[in-house]
Amino acid sequence: MTTCNCEPKLKLRCENVSKTFIQKGNQEVPVIRDVTLDVYENEFLVILGPGQCGKSTLLKIFAGLETPDTGFVTLDGQPITGPGPDRGIVFQGYMLFAWKNVRDNVELGLKLRNIPANERHEIAQHYIDMVGLTGFEKHYPHQLSGGMKQRVVIAMALCCEPELLIADEPTTALDVTIQAQVLAMIAELRSRLGTSMLMITHDLGIVARTCDDVCVMYAGKIVEAG
Repeated sequence: MTTCNCEPKLKLRCENVSKTFIQKGNQEVPVIRDVTLDVYENEFLVILGPGQCGKSTLLKIFAGLETPDTGFVTLDGQPITGPGPDRGIVFQGYMLFAWKNVRDNVELGLKLRNIPANERHEIAQHYIDMVGLTGFEKHYPHQLSGGMKQRVVIAMALCCEPELLIADEPTTALDVTIQAQVLAMIAELRSRLGTSMLMITHDLGIVARTCDDVCVMYAGKIVEAG
Protein backbone atom coordinates (compact mmCIF):
# COMPACT_ATOMS: atom_id res chain seq x y z
CA MET A 1 0.00 0.00 0.00
CA THR A 2 1.30 3.47 -0.89
CA THR A 3 0.74 6.54 1.20
CA CYS A 4 -0.03 9.86 -0.46
CA ASN A 5 1.69 12.81 1.13
CA CYS A 6 0.19 15.21 -1.38
CA GLU A 7 0.67 18.86 -0.50
CA PRO A 8 -2.29 21.15 -1.24
CA LYS A 9 -1.86 23.03 -4.50
CA LEU A 10 -1.09 26.72 -4.12
CA LYS A 11 -3.73 28.80 -5.91
CA LEU A 12 -3.01 32.46 -5.02
CA ARG A 13 0.27 33.80 -3.65
CA CYS A 14 0.55 37.31 -2.22
CA GLU A 15 4.08 38.18 -1.14
CA ASN A 16 5.30 41.35 0.61
CA VAL A 17 2.58 43.51 -0.96
CA SER A 18 2.36 47.18 0.01
CA LYS A 19 0.19 50.00 -1.30
CA THR A 20 0.24 53.74 -0.53
CA PHE A 21 -2.26 56.32 -1.75
CA ILE A 22 -1.61 60.03 -2.20
CA GLN A 23 -4.24 62.30 -0.68
CA LYS A 24 -4.76 66.04 -1.04
CA GLY A 25 -1.66 68.02 -0.27
CA ASN A 26 0.52 65.16 -1.49
CA GLN A 27 0.17 63.38 1.84
CA GLU A 28 1.17 59.70 1.61
CA VAL A 29 -1.26 57.28 3.28
CA PRO A 30 -0.01 53.68 3.62
CA VAL A 31 -2.98 51.34 3.15
CA ILE A 32 -1.35 47.92 2.74
CA ARG A 33 1.86 47.16 4.62
CA ASP A 34 4.03 44.19 3.59
CA VAL A 35 1.19 41.64 3.37
CA THR A 36 1.99 38.00 2.65
CA LEU A 37 -0.66 35.27 2.42
CA ASP A 38 -1.51 32.15 0.44
CA VAL A 39 -4.79 30.66 -0.78
CA TYR A 40 -4.78 26.97 -1.66
CA GLU A 41 -6.90 24.93 -4.05
CA ASN A 42 -10.44 24.37 -2.73
CA GLU A 43 -9.69 26.53 0.33
CA PHE A 44 -12.12 29.07 1.77
CA LEU A 45 -10.02 31.85 3.32
CA VAL A 46 -11.57 34.80 5.13
CA ILE A 47 -9.74 38.07 5.77
CA LEU A 48 -11.25 39.56 8.91
CA GLY A 49 -10.76 43.13 10.04
CA PRO A 50 -12.42 46.44 10.96
CA GLY A 51 -13.37 49.13 8.47
CA GLN A 52 -10.55 51.13 6.87
CA CYS A 53 -7.92 48.47 7.63
CA GLY A 54 -7.06 47.88 3.94
CA LYS A 55 -9.17 44.79 3.24
CA SER A 56 -10.97 46.15 0.17
CA THR A 57 -7.76 47.56 -1.31
CA LEU A 58 -6.12 44.16 -0.94
CA LEU A 59 -9.09 42.54 -2.67
CA LYS A 60 -8.82 45.03 -5.54
CA ILE A 61 -5.15 44.08 -5.94
CA PHE A 62 -6.13 40.40 -6.14
CA ALA A 63 -8.83 41.30 -8.68
CA GLY A 64 -6.31 43.23 -10.78
CA LEU A 65 -8.10 46.54 -10.23
CA GLU A 66 -5.18 48.05 -8.25
CA THR A 67 -1.43 47.60 -8.67
CA PRO A 68 0.78 47.09 -5.60
CA ASP A 69 3.65 49.49 -5.04
CA THR A 70 5.90 46.66 -3.84
CA GLY A 71 5.63 42.88 -3.77
CA PHE A 72 3.72 40.65 -6.18
CA VAL A 73 0.57 38.53 -6.52
CA THR A 74 0.27 35.37 -8.63
CA LEU A 75 -2.61 33.05 -9.50
CA ASP A 76 -1.56 29.52 -10.45
CA GLY A 77 1.99 30.84 -10.69
CA GLN A 78 1.12 33.60 -13.18
CA PRO A 79 1.44 37.28 -12.20
CA ILE A 80 -1.83 39.18 -11.79
CA THR A 81 -1.54 42.26 -13.97
CA GLY A 82 -5.20 43.14 -14.46
CA PRO A 83 -8.76 41.78 -14.32
CA GLY A 84 -9.41 38.37 -15.85
CA PRO A 85 -12.01 35.59 -16.12
CA ASP A 86 -9.85 33.41 -13.86
CA ARG A 87 -11.21 35.47 -10.93
CA GLY A 88 -14.89 35.90 -10.14
CA ILE A 89 -15.67 39.03 -8.10
CA VAL A 90 -18.64 39.63 -5.78
CA PHE A 91 -18.70 43.21 -4.49
CA GLN A 92 -20.71 44.71 -1.59
CA GLY A 93 -23.26 46.30 -3.92
CA TYR A 94 -25.37 44.22 -6.26
CA MET A 95 -23.64 45.53 -9.41
CA LEU A 96 -26.46 44.49 -11.73
CA PHE A 97 -27.57 46.19 -14.93
CA ALA A 98 -31.08 47.49 -14.24
CA TRP A 99 -32.17 47.19 -17.88
CA LYS A 100 -31.12 43.54 -18.14
CA ASN A 101 -33.08 40.60 -16.76
CA VAL A 102 -31.56 37.82 -14.66
CA ARG A 103 -30.53 35.69 -17.63
CA ASP A 104 -28.96 38.60 -19.51
CA ASN A 105 -27.01 39.73 -16.43
CA VAL A 106 -25.67 36.23 -15.80
CA GLU A 107 -24.75 35.77 -19.47
CA LEU A 108 -22.87 39.07 -19.75
CA GLY A 109 -19.37 37.72 -19.04
CA LEU A 110 -19.89 34.88 -21.51
CA LYS A 111 -21.14 37.31 -24.16
CA LEU A 112 -18.04 39.48 -23.71
CA ARG A 113 -15.96 36.35 -24.35
CA ASN A 114 -17.90 35.76 -27.61
CA ILE A 115 -19.42 32.47 -26.44
CA PRO A 116 -22.14 31.43 -28.95
CA ALA A 117 -25.68 32.26 -27.86
CA ASN A 118 -26.94 28.68 -27.47
CA GLU A 119 -23.92 27.70 -25.40
CA ARG A 120 -24.06 30.72 -23.12
CA HIS A 121 -27.81 30.21 -22.57
CA GLU A 122 -27.08 26.67 -21.41
CA ILE A 123 -24.19 27.68 -19.15
CA ALA A 124 -26.13 30.60 -17.65
CA GLN A 125 -29.15 28.40 -16.96
CA HIS A 126 -26.91 25.90 -15.16
CA TYR A 127 -25.74 28.56 -12.71
CA ILE A 128 -29.16 30.19 -12.38
CA ASP A 129 -30.49 26.79 -11.32
CA MET A 130 -27.51 26.26 -9.03
CA VAL A 131 -28.17 29.46 -7.04
CA GLY A 132 -31.86 28.69 -6.74
CA LEU A 133 -33.33 31.21 -9.18
CA THR A 134 -35.07 28.82 -11.57
CA GLY A 135 -38.20 30.54 -12.86
CA PHE A 136 -36.82 34.05 -12.34
CA GLU A 137 -34.80 34.23 -15.55
CA LYS A 138 -36.91 37.03 -17.05
CA HIS A 139 -37.19 39.11 -13.88
CA TYR A 140 -35.42 42.46 -13.69
CA PRO A 141 -33.38 43.61 -10.67
CA HIS A 142 -36.18 45.87 -9.35
CA GLN A 143 -38.41 42.79 -9.17
CA LEU A 144 -35.99 40.86 -6.92
CA SER A 145 -35.30 40.88 -3.19
CA GLY A 146 -31.83 41.77 -1.89
CA GLY A 147 -30.96 38.13 -1.34
CA MET A 148 -32.07 37.21 -4.85
CA LYS A 149 -30.01 40.03 -6.35
CA GLN A 150 -26.94 38.76 -4.53
CA ARG A 151 -27.62 35.27 -5.89
CA VAL A 152 -27.63 36.74 -9.40
CA VAL A 153 -24.27 38.41 -8.72
CA ILE A 154 -22.82 35.11 -7.49
CA ALA A 155 -24.14 33.32 -10.57
CA MET A 156 -22.50 36.01 -12.73
CA ALA A 157 -19.20 35.51 -10.92
CA LEU A 158 -19.32 31.72 -11.28
CA CYS A 159 -20.55 31.65 -14.87
CA CYS A 160 -17.05 32.00 -16.35
CA GLU A 161 -15.88 29.16 -14.08
CA PRO A 162 -13.13 31.13 -12.30
CA GLU A 163 -10.18 29.58 -10.52
CA LEU A 164 -10.81 31.86 -7.54
CA LEU A 165 -14.00 33.50 -6.26
CA ILE A 166 -13.33 36.76 -4.41
CA ALA A 167 -16.09 38.30 -2.29
CA ASP A 168 -16.04 41.74 -0.65
CA GLU A 169 -18.49 41.84 2.29
CA PRO A 170 -21.09 40.03 0.13
CA THR A 171 -23.84 39.97 2.77
CA THR A 172 -23.45 43.43 4.34
CA ALA A 173 -26.64 44.83 2.78
CA LEU A 174 -28.78 41.82 3.74
CA ASP A 175 -30.85 41.18 6.85
CA VAL A 176 -29.74 38.42 9.21
CA THR A 177 -32.04 35.70 7.82
CA ILE A 178 -31.15 36.32 4.16
CA GLN A 179 -27.49 36.69 5.10
CA ALA A 180 -27.52 33.19 6.59
CA GLN A 181 -29.17 31.80 3.45
CA VAL A 182 -26.63 33.40 1.12
CA LEU A 183 -23.69 32.21 3.24
CA ALA A 184 -25.09 28.68 3.30
CA MET A 185 -25.46 28.80 -0.48
CA ILE A 186 -21.86 30.01 -0.92
CA ALA A 187 -20.60 27.17 1.29
CA GLU A 188 -22.65 24.64 -0.67
CA LEU A 189 -21.42 25.96 -4.02
CA ARG A 190 -17.84 25.78 -2.80
CA SER A 191 -18.39 22.14 -1.79
CA ARG A 192 -20.00 21.23 -5.13
CA LEU A 193 -17.63 23.15 -7.41
CA GLY A 194 -14.33 22.86 -5.56
CA THR A 195 -13.62 26.53 -6.28
CA SER A 196 -11.10 28.34 -4.11
CA MET A 197 -12.76 31.24 -2.29
CA LEU A 198 -11.49 34.36 -0.57
CA MET A 199 -13.89 36.57 1.37
CA ILE A 200 -13.28 39.76 3.30
CA THR A 201 -15.50 40.76 6.20
CA HIS A 202 -15.66 42.58 9.52
CA ASP A 203 -18.20 40.08 10.90
CA LEU A 204 -16.78 37.41 13.20
CA GLY A 205 -20.01 35.43 12.87
CA ILE A 206 -19.38 34.92 9.16
CA VAL A 207 -15.95 33.49 9.96
CA ALA A 208 -17.46 30.98 12.37
CA ARG A 209 -20.01 29.79 9.80
CA THR A 210 -18.00 29.58 6.60
CA CYS A 211 -14.24 29.44 6.33
CA ASP A 212 -11.37 26.96 6.59
CA ASP A 213 -8.78 29.56 7.56
CA VAL A 214 -8.75 33.18 8.61
CA CYS A 215 -6.29 36.07 8.41
CA VAL A 216 -6.87 38.98 10.79
CA MET A 217 -5.98 42.35 9.28
CA TYR A 218 -5.41 45.58 11.18
CA ALA A 219 -3.94 48.91 10.02
CA GLY A 220 -2.90 47.44 6.67
CA LYS A 221 -1.11 44.39 8.10
CA ILE A 222 -1.89 40.73 8.64
CA VAL A 223 -1.54 40.45 12.40
CA GLU A 224 -2.78 36.88 12.92
CA ALA A 225 -3.43 33.85 10.72
CA GLY A 226 -4.63 30.32 11.30
